[in-house]
Amino acid sequence: MNAKLQAPALARARMSSVLGVLLMGAIGLIASTQPWYFVELHEVTEHPLEVAGAAALPVLAPLSLAAMALAAALAIVGPVLRIVFGFLTLAIGVVLIAMTAPLAFAAPITAVASTVTEATFISGNESIGALIAQITSTAWATITLGAAAVLALFGIFIVVSARHWRRSGRRFAASDASAPRSAGPVDAIDGWDGLSKGIDPTDIDDVNTPPPAR
Repeated sequence: MNAKLQAPALARARMSSVLGVLLMGAIGLIASTQPWYFVELHEVTEHPLEVAGAAALPVLAPLSLAAMALAAALAIVGPVLRIVFGFLTLAIGVVLIAMTAPLAFAAPITAVASTVTEATFISGNESIGALIAQITSTAWATITLGAAAVLALFGIFIVVSARHWRRSGRRFAASDASAPRSAGPVDAIDGWDGLSKGIDPTDIDDVNTPPPAR
């Protein structure tokens, strides 16, 4: 009884892990294209500079794509690689947490420096800091931080539970093994029934079946 209840739970665990990691990676990828900050400069007050997530955190898009690739691989690899990929997922989540937290709770000049330099051709944190009048944060840094935390939790869950997941394709192997081919005579009804199931009755050796009437 426990085995019957455990099999659907393990199937849901694998599906939840794959979809969860894929979703968190997609959120990170979307966040990299969204504005994280709006920077107002003393010389330019009409149009604040928009700082996208990819500029504030350049590693966000590559790590998000890596997480999505791991999610796709989790659906097909064996137990050992699942655990390895679980650790990789955890590592990506931890790295993103460490790098996103300072950007979510503050607005450091380093996060907007590249955008300001591209617009003004002025470099150096002190010089850029003198140009900035105000930095307005959006919610995307916080959203990315939350997605990174959930991604790390999925990594832990995969490491703990992956060895108990059912192998992909086991259901199909079982169905094939549970349907042995008959070696006895095949009549007309059995032949048509086999054809409807994709079985070629001419492939079954049967010396006892009489030839069709002419």
